[in-house]
Amino acid sequence: MPSLADVMKAHANPVEMLRNSQIGMYVYPVVTPEFRNWRVEQEAWRHSAVLFDQCHHMDELIVEGPQAEAFLSHHGINSFANFDLNRAKHFVPVTPNGHVIGDHIIFRERADKFILVGRAPTSNWLMFCAAHGSWNVRIKHDPRSTSRPEGERVLRTHYRYQIQGPDAPKIFEKMNGGPIQDIKFFHVDWINVGSKKVQALRHGMSGAPGLEIWGPYEDKHYIHSTIMQAARDAGVDLVQCGSRAYSTNTLESGWIPSPLPGIYTGDGMLAEYRDWVGSDMYEAAGAIGGSFVSDNIEDYYVNPFELGYDFYIGWKKDDFIGKDALMKMKASSTNRKKVTFEWNKEDVLKVIASAFDDGIPYKWIDFPQPNYASSSADMVMHGDKMVGMSMFNGYSYNERCVLSLGVVDQSVQVGDVLTLKWGEPDDTGKTSAERHKQADIRVRVSPTPYANEVREGYAADSWRTKTV
Repeated sequence: MPSLADVMKAHANPVEMLRNSQIGMYVYPVVTPEFRNWRVEQEAWRHSAVLFDQCHHMDELIVEGPQAEAFLSHHGINSFANFDLNRAKHFVPVTPNGHVIGDHIIFRERADKFILVGRAPTSNWLMFCAAHGSWNVRIKHDPRSTSRPEGERVLRTHYRYQIQGPDAPKIFEKMNGGPIQDIKFFHVDWINVGSKKVQALRHGMSGAPGLEIWGPYEDKHYIHSTIMQAARDAGVDLVQCGSRAYSTNTLESGWIPSPLPGIYTGDGMLAEYRDWVGSDMYEAAGAIGGSFVSDNIEDYYVNPFELGYDFYIGWKKDDFIGKDALMKMKASSTNRKKVTFEWNKEDVLKVIASAFDDGIPYKWIDFPQPNYASSSADMVMHGDKMVGMSMFNGYSYNERCVLSLGVVDQSVQVGDVLTLKWGEPDDTGKTSAERHKQADIRVRVSPTPYANEVREGYAADSWRTKTV
């Protein structure tokens, strides 16, 4: 099979390759698009309880062996100093040049066994690193379910569900057969789901408190039915979340899920990686969408300081991939900071209304998820100067507005009103981008997380609430 390096040779530069990708929109596979209505499903994590089916859209890696901890510590920025059994971390690998590749949630099951869950770029990088080095580790890769199974049976290693919202504790008590123990944020413990003992992580993707549970995939239907019955017994209206609403859960809590992996440039290890990555893998088949167009792919990269991950960095570790580069970046005045953009209502309505007028309309804003590529990059302007980049967007029925997450220059302050360039300046080969013209949308710079209750009442020590 051709490699990413082979594919890149057929294009003028990586930006041109990714802007014209034929992959289409990023699809959250298998799960029903809507169980009730995506608006009701969004409201549920704020006002009652919601059930997220996470069984299909994420990769899973099992890393085990005598050097499992050393391997992961070397290939992630995180400190492993206090990473005890039954703990979880937000694991972030960077390239030797300090650019973010992606992220995973990592669980420690044994001294020599870890489970990692997340998007493909991190999985691919770790599999390459295991093959590239001489590490005494074993890796089992369970890739995300096929976007379009077309009637084929879908099987995974583990089921994975998350229940969250203000009424979630009532469900936990019913399905556990009594009160559950107090599980600290990002800690894991065992609880009952009917007759099954399952692992539970204290977590919450949309910012509301909740538990994420997992176990053997063959138990999936029993676990699901037991959860739903426990909700009925508790008198809680547990709303199942479909794939349309699921993709918006991060907007209120502030996690940018799909930064472009910073692997398209660089020599040595990075060049070897591009030779290793197949032409059908995420890095080769993914797409960039948005108004920002640069011939330099590195203009799309981000580093941990910009995403608010700097407090993860295990500076005391002897060495890890990217340490030297991050040391140089640490005090850089060019590091941007993560913010939320609140889109102006009148400007959004103007864009939507253009679809009903003669002539070429503005780029359509799909609800609740307007992203039309694997990675988004929309220009955020102050006058004629680009001062930021919007990277993930969507509509929140809870807030009754369109929000996006991105990065801005240090000079930008909360409350500033800037202009987001919506739509692409020219036609591309993306199947998800119709013929359109660009629009100017005013955006107000807002805190991250956006939801007040998340900032003030949830996980005060979480990465979501840390500032750069």
